Amino acid sequence: MSTATHHAVELRYATTSDVDAGANASHVQLALEGSRGTVGVRGRVREPALFRDALAATLGILASDLRYRGKDRTAYLAYLMKQGKRATAQIWEAQKAFLEQSLEGEQKADAVLDPVLTVDPDQVSLEVFSRDESAYARLSFDNALFEGREAAHGSTFLDVPADLLAKVDRLRTYVPVSLEAHVALPGGAGSRAPRNVEVPHAWLRGFLQVQSAATLPASTCTLAPIDLYNLLFALRTRKAKKAPRALRFELVPGMQPRLVIEPWELVLECHGPKYQGSAPAVVRTFGRQRLAALARLLPHAQGVRVQMLGPGLPVFWVIELGPATLTLALTGWTESGWSSAAAFDALMPREVPDGLAEKLRNRLRKEGPLSFEALASGTDSPKDAVRGALQLECLRGRVLYDIAKGTYRPRELLSAPVDEAVIRYGNEREERAHRLLGDGGPGAGEVKLTKVHEVVGVGTRLSGEVVDREAVRSFFPGFMLDLEGRVREASCGCPPYRRSGMREGPCEHMIALRLAYARQRAQEEALRQTPKGRAQIRAETRSYVRRDEAGQEQVYRVSLDGKLVSVEWGPRLGEQRHQRLWFDTDGEARTAYFARLESLAAEGFIDSVGGAV
Repeated sequence: MSTATHHAVELRYATTSDVDAGANASHVQLALEGSRGTVGVRGRVREPALFRDALAATLGILASDLRYRGKDRTAYLAYLMKQGKRATAQIWEAQKAFLEQSLEGEQKADAVLDPVLTVDPDQVSLEVFSRDESAYARLSFDNALFEGREAAHGSTFLDVPADLLAKVDRLRTYVPVSLEAHVALPGGAGSRAPRNVEVPHAWLRGFLQVQSAATLPASTCTLAPIDLYNLLFALRTRKAKKAPRALRFELVPGMQPRLVIEPWELVLECHGPKYQGSAPAVVRTFGRQRLAALARLLPHAQGVRVQMLGPGLPVFWVIELGPATLTLALTGWTESGWSSAAAFDALMPREVPDGLAEKLRNRLRKEGPLSFEALASGTDSPKDAVRGALQLECLRGRVLYDIAKGTYRPRELLSAPVDEAVIRYGNEREERAHRLLGDGGPGAGEVKLTKVHEVVGVGTRLSGEVVDREAVRSFFPGFMLDLEGRVREASCGCPPYRRSGMREGPCEHMIALRLAYARQRAQEEALRQTPKGRAQIRAETRSYVRRDEAGQEQVYRVSLDGKLVSVEWGPRLGEQRHQRLWFDTDGEARTAYFARLESLAAEGFIDSVGGAV
């Protein structure tokens, strides 16, 4: 294995995790990796049903894999051969060899780090990352769940054999259940041979950027358990065959949140507390089928909290279970690398003062879990620098942000800190794309957005020019971003694209254009809040939505184009009305445009542009 793309880790387990489910008592034995010192916990479980269901749900997330798999057609080809059809033995053997090679590569890709178990003074937690690297979960058990708890604090890896989930399912809640997690379990069958794991940097990147994203500001709403039940029931009884397939949150201050399931526009009125945010917002999230893993927790759920960071970034679902809490993070990117490049660009801390990150980490190790305000008050650095330093430590795998408690915790993922430069880029093409944007390194280029065309109901068409000084020429990439953030109709004149198109993924020029667009949007959203930034706007379109008591959605679409202000309004599924206003100067049109937007916001309409991908 190439050391440039993998991180070698040796795992030493004394025995195998097992569950002894007897007629009079059940005993859960968890084997921990032994190279990290003495770490462990033991005690009798006070609520066996909660312990079983929460642990089973977490192990289910670990085993989940929603990646598309093609059908094995070798049996059908063999049938055609018997019928004398045009299916030769060479085709059959070639397809069998291809499938075997694919499965072998998939098995190698699955050789990643085991779940991480951390024992803190106030709780014990288990972190897992799904097989398809799209879902992260952290299950924490408070001390109140155990009777006679004994613990040795620290972090290490947990052995999870293939049959552990089935054995946990066989636990019976009418008999006493005890937990024992140790580096060396009493009565073990002997030491196992060490296991060497070559962890891909891409896996570390995905796991750690979830930790980094947890520290970012978010829009937070609270749902009732019945709201989660209604959502899971609606998703289970329907199957979307066309885009868009988002789960849309409509958040209005002082009102209860609404969930809208696309493409049916099914509105679910929530029954939890009112939204406490300062501004209305529409947030679209994707990957909603992964929420099915929470179904087993519904009988124990006491509260549900959802934290949404923004387009392309993870969405955190915090399920309060009394003495236990499950935090599920659903990543907002896909394997194609399009949105992951733009998302991770926002997760990297900018500039951190020397020594500040190490100072904050040492304080956490001495004092235990602390809130951000407590950490910031103990330093002379500004809060932005403190937040960036903590975000950097999360990327290094040495600090964990507990979203459920709102505190930072020390947690050593590996014996040595992860070099953030190693996981900075997902692949070589992404690294070259950042070079083209001028993010350091020789041969910096120039990326220009030449055209941004918003196509109503379809997406955004992007065209650009990339000056590649290393290639001593310019390229002109372009593509369409649909309503779900997926790329369609891509094109570029570079040799990789002309050779294989999109079969090998996007070229560096397309990735650079996607990054440039994401950065420009972030800058525009920040500038448009200031008079100076508004003065630079010459053309723009915003959509505002509001639902009446009957659930019907009213949509206003306001556009500015030089001296022209256009307004289109009406029910989303009904007939629209139009109005066009001409002004003598650009400044008068711009003033009227923003006045109309402010009037709509005052009437309770929500700006839906910020929630689009």
